[in-house]
Parts: sequence; structure tokens; C-alpha cells
Amino acid sequence: MSNVKLGSLAGAFLALSPTVSFSADAEHGRDLAKRWCASCHVVSSDQQRASADAPPFATIAQSANFEPKRLAYFLLEPHPKMPPMALSRSAADDIAAYIQSLRR
Repeated sequence: MSNVKLGSLAGAFLALSPTVSFSADAEHGRDLAKRWCASCHVVSSDQQRASADAPPFATIAQSANFEPKRLAYFLLEPHPKMPPMALSRSAADDIAAYIQSLRR
């Protein structure tokens, strides 16, 4: 079989094969943030109160050095004053994706 035919066959196979997506779920991240983070951070525009010591999620999202993956890793290692919680890797990714969705 020629390389051209083999390449075309491989391309057709890849086009027809099911796509697997490992992207984070920002909506799930919003739900998790409301449950786990809202006692300290303002996590959404409809939230009325939070700790003055914790930055709002919208402020975190606007940070010049904001990177969702770096934030997800940060969430896996609790920061000072953060209550103990065991987030899974996917939950941390989802929360970071939610915060990223708040960027303007």
C-alpha cells in the first residue's frame, strides 16, 4: 500500500473514531465553589458576603499571571487559613475552569 493511501486511511480512521475529551467542567466547578469556597471567597456575582481576607474569584480570574492548571495544582495543596478538604484532581480542574470563566 502506498504511503498516500496509508495516510488517507489513517486520516479517515481518526476522523471517524470517537473523540475523548478530558476538559474541565466549569459548571461543576461553580457548584463546587459554592459548596466549598463561598464561606471565605465571593465565588459568584449573586453572593452577598464573604471574608474580607479572601480575594473574590473574579479578582483571582483577572490576575495577570492567572493560569488554570497552576491554580488547580495550588488547590490540591491547601493554602493558609483554608479549611481541610480533599479535592480530587478533576474537582480542582473544574474549580479552576470556573474561575477562568470569570475572566473578562
